[in-house]
Amino acid sequence: MTLYLDTSLLVAALTRESKTAAVQRWLREQATMDLALSDWTITEFSAALALKLRTQQIEASDRADVLAEFTRWTEENFAILPITSLQFRTAARLADQTTAGLRAGDALHLAVCADHGATLCTLDRRLGKVGPDFGVRTILL
Repeated sequence: MTLYLDTSLLVAALTRESKTAAVQRWLREQATMDLALSDWTITEFSAALALKLRTQQIEASDRADVLAEFTRWTEENFAILPITSLQFRTAARLADQTTAGLRAGDALHLAVCADHGATLCTLDRRLGKVGPDFGVRTILL
């Protein structure tokens, strides 16, 4: 079973947040060969760290250290699921479902998971709740 890690989970794993210990413990229990993310996750992770820097939640040196660790994790532990133009169009259709309240990036995570048959792993309550509505198995940590 492929476990697709969304950005919220990875940010919590590598920075100090309320769920950091629980996420780190959960990740240690998983088989690394089952863990995946996408290039979108990499982009969103970098943006999340930039936001933490702008809002003074982390220092520039901490951001650099976390990005280096994330790059190492990505290279050593995660499969990178490709994103296609079809998945972007699927994400647009998912985002069109206004009652779900999906942001563009979350819709793209769901489209990637749906296309690859992956289980979405997230800390995002809204995303975790609507994933099954779109046929995506979800683990909400």
